[in-house]
Amino acid sequence: MRTETVTRAAGTHPAQALFASVVFVLMLLAALALWTAIPLGWIYIGSKVSHTQFPSEGPYFVVAMGIIVTVVVDAWLIGRLNALYVRITGTNRLAPMRPSWLKSMRDSSTPAGTTTVVEAVLIASVLLATLAFIAWFFLLAGSPLPNP
Repeated sequence: MRTETVTRAAGTHPAQALFASVVFVLMLLAALALWTAIPLGWIYIGSKVSHTQFPSEGPYFVVAMGIIVTVVVDAWLIGRLNALYVRITGTNRLAPMRPSWLKSMRDSSTPAGTTTVVEAVLIASVLLATLAFIAWFFLLAGSPLPNP
């Protein structure tokens, strides 16, 4: 009978890996909010501040300043979560995902151009926001043309 053993990197605990994953998901949600929840939320707030259909510059100023301040706070939060991720894992780089059949026998060292966690989170959030916009545009928005 054969037994299989699971080996982990030195200093990696399952709870530590789970906590790092939770921090990564929180970073992804905060980054996704940059493109979705923050602008839409402030546009909604601006619509509630305006009492007429043709507002003056007041609601526009509220929306613009609200978006700017909230984006700065969200960027600070992403930076703090990145620092927490680095404290948990000891690195801010993602391991390169390369199939073993593509590896050379000389590929023992990590390449210098690996992606950081913040880069991966921001790229993923832009892609998710783009997919959400495309889905909304083609499936939910409806046609602006009059019905015949």
